[in-house]
Amino acid sequence: MDIILYNGKVITMDEDKPYASGVFIKGNKIYKVGNDEEVLKYKKENTKLIDLQGRTLLPGFNDSHMHLINFAYTGSMIRLAGLTSVDEIIEKSKKSIKQDTVNVGWIKGRGWNQNNFDEPRMLNRYDLDKISVDRPICFIRACGHVLVINSYALKMLNITGDTFQVAGGHFDLDENNEPTGVFRENAMNIVYDNMPSPTIAEIKDMITSACKLALSEGITSIQTDDLDNFSDNDYDKIIKAYEELRDDGELPVRIYEQCLLGDIETFQGFLNKGYRTGQGDNFFKIGPLKILADGSLGARTAYLSEPYEDDSSTCGIGKLTQDQLDQLVLCAHKNNMQIAIHCIGDKIMDMAFSSIKKAINKYPRKDHRHGIVHSQITTKQLLNEFKEIDAIGYIQPIFLDGDISIVEKRIGKERAKYSYNFKTLIDMGVHTPYGSDCPVEPFNVLHGIYCAVTRKTLEGLPVEGWLPEQKVTTLQAISSFTKEGAYASFEEDIKGTIKEGMLADLVVLDNDIFEMECHKIKDMKVDYTIVDGVVVYDRMKQQMVL
Repeated sequence: MDIILYNGKVITMDEDKPYASGVFIKGNKIYKVGNDEEVLKYKKENTKLIDLQGRTLLPGFNDSHMHLINFAYTGSMIRLAGLTSVDEIIEKSKKSIKQDTVNVGWIKGRGWNQNNFDEPRMLNRYDLDKISVDRPICFIRACGHVLVINSYALKMLNITGDTFQVAGGHFDLDENNEPTGVFRENAMNIVYDNMPSPTIAEIKDMITSACKLALSEGITSIQTDDLDNFSDNDYDKIIKAYEELRDDGELPVRIYEQCLLGDIETFQGFLNKGYRTGQGDNFFKIGPLKILADGSLGARTAYLSEPYEDDSSTCGIGKLTQDQLDQLVLCAHKNNMQIAIHCIGDKIMDMAFSSIKKAINKYPRKDHRHGIVHSQITTKQLLNEFKEIDAIGYIQPIFLDGDISIVEKRIGKERAKYSYNFKTLIDMGVHTPYGSDCPVEPFNVLHGIYCAVTRKTLEGLPVEGWLPEQKVTTLQAISSFTKEGAYASFEEDIKGTIKEGMLADLVVLDNDIFEMECHKIKDMKVDYTIVDGVVVYDRMKQQMVL
């Protein structure tokens, strides 16, 4: 059914025609963008009319980095986010276990953050022992870079103080050389490798349920890191789940897969099977090689060039050596794979840029679109490196909500001045697609826009905003959630702007976002989401239209 949207404020993100009041959709493409008279002339008997009543119409939102399947998978776990004490976690977990009479294996939870606790310390095995001593427990920190298990799980996995540590990670030991139950970075695989993996059918259910929630937030495209989620490390199974959904017309959101493959041997096997960036169609494509190079700031596992301000004993954890990083980047680059490297600390970011420059110098290629995921702790030199090698900066502005309260404690005021420099990157001409890193944070795009524009937490602090000179405009934030996201996946010619011939992926907000006071942006709602020319979410009907 053809659709005409009229009487609105259409923000096209097209520099040649930035504003309009109406759009005519024919099939799955945008056929006409103009004033009401220009689009309404296409009305026929069976055309669907949507009176925008002054509301904002935007290109569909594009989340440039999240973990879609992991979001759905952790949705079945005990939700620990927002809890403010160890005792609160213990009590909630006991109640959840009592109510769940079906599952008898691992007790899993996600979302705890020691920075929110009355006593800010890591969970340990003895805390979890108070929940259960006869079932294994695994509780994952909010960032996903630290987990804790109970004594039963330690015994089941045969982990003692004499167990060899893992390169690129470690498990904590107390003063008596006994494991505390805390596992960091690569050491977490010791635990994950002993958990059961879901079937293809279960994975497909996870994908569709998560996609429907994303549609309710106006997200029509997702760049997602999924391939290394489960203990079997079967990336073919994940890809097959997506392809089967696509082939059956049941994939509701456009997917660009950021391929986390772990090591050079696995990656070489992936290449040998013929996988390459861009392979696929407009609903599912292979994206970049994703490289997980360090940890998180909150867990003090982000790899810094100097020790943490609040813990001088550590600089964090680099998950790869320079040689390992060089090898992965060079292999990907020469095989025409895009590259997206997880870098939160400045030391690992410097190593990543070094690897990218070596690869480009050996195999020159202009439009590589390699990028740095998170791009948080930067220096003047690192900011210049983005521009020098034309690297993408994948940004999660919602991180400001949690990090504003800890960043200066972790790295000091001087280093903090040059970190989270969203506006500086834009002013330098760096492409900065925005995302959420869900399930680390919810994928609410309007919350992300609010944080980028105000530089405040969702509670409105600090009053003037943190590093207020780094505030971006509302239009810049929208561009980073639409046009820039399309650029990051080499798809700026088919989506990310509202103009004739583009895919009809659109979102309608409940008001005029440019007339809203900035602090009210986070409270705005999505009224409609349109994908491929079809209304797939209608808030007024309180339902998915699928």
